[in-house]
Amino acid sequence: MNLISIQSHVAYGHVGNSAAVFALQRLGCEVWPVHTVQLSNHTGYGAWKGEVFAAARIGEIVDGIADRGVLSGCDGVLSGYLGTVETGEAILAAVAKVKAANADASYCCDPVIGNRARGAFVRPGIAEFMRERAVPAAQIVTPNHFELDRLAGRDTGSLAEILCAVDDVHACGPRAVLVTSVRSDETPDGSLDVVASDPGGRHLVRTPRLATPANGAGDLIAALFFFHYLRSGSAANALADATSSVFGLLRRTRDAGTSEIALIAAQDELVAPSERFAPVPIGL
Repeated sequence: MNLISIQSHVAYGHVGNSAAVFALQRLGCEVWPVHTVQLSNHTGYGAWKGEVFAAARIGEIVDGIADRGVLSGCDGVLSGYLGTVETGEAILAAVAKVKAANADASYCCDPVIGNRARGAFVRPGIAEFMRERAVPAAQIVTPNHFELDRLAGRDTGSLAEILCAVDDVHACGPRAVLVTSVRSDETPDGSLDVVASDPGGRHLVRTPRLATPANGAGDLIAALFFFHYLRSGSAANALADATSSVFGLLRRTRDAGTSEIALIAAQDELVAPSERFAPVPIGL
């Protein structure tokens, strides 16, 4: 499998492409990374050095890949955090170029807008771009619960409300939807739910909630779900595989007491999770 991953890159730590690329490679996927930024570390530290690349750089890199005559063998494009709407437009242009070379290629959009703890943390116009342009262009989307609510235009509390919001996202075009960090009225204290939906049904995985830094966990699960979905064609299977791996990585990170995900030390969790979580059908 060959994937283009268009995301941020940091030298220290594991977020964006610095999380997704190695994880996908460890699973045997060939990844062609396109970096939107090159920073020393993620911005959660409060200080960093580096450069944000102009949106035109994305098109240049994808054009260079196209010049090698390999886009017809590209199975999909993955995107994450957007610094500007112009970067988003460049990503959609790259997706269109890949699809022109391979009509069967898929686009996975991780519609990064914010989270429950911090609220929205993207620049003005990004949330609207995600809702109106990126999500309709995608075959797979991977919002967290907060982002699902922003895409649907309303807050959701019950599992039934969450599934209705998922249906709204499906109606925009995506075939598969993964919702992470779900905390519904039915989620027990100390637990966290992840929900996946595709034409094969809706499924839920419930894991213990771990008290550990999780920067990059959303980037990881989006990449893993995309890979496993393309390989199996089943959102339920992809949900189980991706969630089990990320939970194992986060548990190993907690046990190690590190502030960054222990992606390298615990890389075996990517291919053989130490604990597997079975998807449960919901909403029948």
